[in-house]
Amino acid sequence: MENNIKKIPTIIVSSENHTQEIMKLYLEEFGTFSFLALSQDYSVVYNAVKELDKSLVIVDVSENSDSAFEFISKISLDFPNCKIMAMSDKPAVDLIIKVMRAGAREFISLPVIKNDFFDVLSNTYEELTSAKKKKNKCRILSVFSNKGGIGKTSIASNLALELAKITKENVALIDLNFQLGDITTFMDLKPSFNISYMLQNLDKINEDFLLSTLEKYKGTSLYILADPPYFKQAEDISPKQISALFDILKETFSYVVVDTSAGFDGKAITALDNSDMIFLVSIVNLPALRNCQRCLDLFDKLGYKKEKVQIVINRYMENDEIKAEDIEKVLDRKIYWKIPNNYFTLMSSINKGIPVSEISPDSNVAQSYRELALSVSDNIYKQDLMKRFSSVVTENLI
Repeated sequence: MENNIKKIPTIIVSSENHTQEIMKLYLEEFGTFSFLALSQDYSVVYNAVKELDKSLVIVDVSENSDSAFEFISKISLDFPNCKIMAMSDKPAVDLIIKVMRAGAREFISLPVIKNDFFDVLSNTYEELTSAKKKKNKCRILSVFSNKGGIGKTSIASNLALELAKITKENVALIDLNFQLGDITTFMDLKPSFNISYMLQNLDKINEDFLLSTLEKYKGTSLYILADPPYFKQAEDISPKQISALFDILKETFSYVVVDTSAGFDGKAITALDNSDMIFLVSIVNLPALRNCQRCLDLFDKLGYKKEKVQIVINRYMENDEIKAEDIEKVLDRKIYWKIPNNYFTLMSSINKGIPVSEISPDSNVAQSYRELALSVSDNIYKQDLMKRFSSVVTENLI
């Protein structure tokens, strides 16, 4: 490597002598990372990273200890310019998901395969130095129903917040219900900018602009883009602009959660076309289920794959006259998620403009939203793992 390339200091956290020596040799051969220290003391490593501008920490999690995951989580939260690579000689899918959720950006299996390790180092160096734009891994999740009043906005808001909390990644919550948007009411926010302004200034939007302009929710990594305040502004928005906005958002956010309108106009269809997953929301009564079936028929005609459209039943009660198996038989689809009916908690949340997890964190509905976000993020991790570690963990994913 050229002498003027600044090397990234690297700290190895492992108790295995052979692993330590191999990693040091490979780091030296790769060239753009410099071995700085070896330690098993997390507090020592934390204090060392605190003094560095950019760094790489490689953590052996073979023992699968809780302290290792706590350390990874703390480092990732406190030092954005420190990239964490986890490694283990037992690369089970649950372990990999756990370390990724804690904040590790890369994972390698032991014993180390040089070519695989070099690929990971290359990706890490590009992220730390911005030598190459980060590969787009954004997922767009749309919450849809063609029937109003069944909790679509509540699901979108709470799902987006839980995704931000769980993944610790940047999440955008977009209100595309242009006529009757309620996201800002549900989150008790008064944003300075709305989607209409963004669409009029697409050529000026970049990551710095988005992260400094969108309304950030209470110290989390959730950013909110509100609906336009005037009907006339909504009329001037075109499907082409919405598609362009999604392309821009995908460069900055790991997840974009969309609260769609209830109709099937060009703007709504554009949002659904651009979505990686559509949560089709229904409640348990015959009119709502008939509407849900009509939506499924239309989605089939639009060419959406079955795995793209997932059924979410809101306000579900186990003792309801219509059972889950009845719904699945009528719709000829499996239910992806059931959100329990908890009228008083939900109404208190809506009326106070406070998410369910903050107003009643131990309630059944708050737990359901957390588990829904976990399911979404875990499924995405599993898809990535199948591609990246299929030879190692495939048997654990099936």
